Amino acid sequence: MQKRPDLIVCEECDAVYHRPRLGHCEVARCLRCDAELDRDTGKRLERLLPLTAGALVLFVIANAFPIVSIELQGLSSDTTLFGAVLALARDGMSEVALLVAATTLLFPLIQMLVLFYLLLPSSRLERPPGFVLLLRLMQAARPWGMIEVFMLGILVALIKLSNMAEVIPGPALWSFGALTVLLTVVVSFNPRYIWHICEQKQVLREAVEEHSA
Repeated sequence: MQKRPDLIVCEECDAVYHRPRLGHCEVARCLRCDAELDRDTGKRLERLLPLTAGALVLFVIANAFPIVSIELQGLSSDTTLFGAVLALARDGMSEVALLVAATTLLFPLIQMLVLFYLLLPSSRLERPPGFVLLLRLMQAARPWGMIEVFMLGILVALIKLSNMAEVIPGPALWSFGALTVLLTVVVSFNPRYIWHICEQKQVLREAVEEHSA
């Protein structure tokens, strides 16, 4: 089937349009249902790469250091997120441990790693291996990443514990806070724009090769 990069299909109502030429920060919308068809990303892809790299660094810090230290009657205790997951599993709450591990460790990490890989300049020049599968994987993992919910739960727990013991925030707590902000920015980016850019470059490269031949 012939590729038609000059056409764009509405994801909501399947209406077909000629792909418009967009100016700076312009957005194209469907005339039938007003859904977003396309938008000018400008240099957002280039800015998104360092943000994703920063989120990965914060993710490592957040899981390598204690979240909080609790001191009560001369006794001190601290743990990491992974340690808390193991503690839940040891206490017979394997389902809860699995849910926490998936929503705060596995799915956010999948999103960041896939996005980082797809945003690399070498990957945008041509479709990397598994391009379609990775985009679908990132879309599937997106609703299950719940670091912001975890962060809110930590803050509520700290407020309650502060009346009974001395609570000392650890490096991971600040990292989780910064990670929540970065992930909000990173995850808000629609992966379909990566698809459009790669598709346009691939068609352009094929046209140049045909002309050269």
